[in-house]
Amino acid sequence: MRVVEDHVEVTDEEASSGVKGHNVRYVLAISLTAVVIVLSAIWIIPALLRS
Repeated sequence: MRVVEDHVEVTDEEASSGVKGHNVRYVLAISLTAVVIVLSAIWIIPALLRS
């Protein structure tokens, strides 16, 4: 961070308050898979029990 005349300039990392990443894609993939499995089970199990 540096002061230039009447404003402050920061780098991209300073502006985003830290490091990017942290395995977000893995969390998204696992949670999406879990939601698909749970919603499928909620839909399929009652259909199987009715027939």
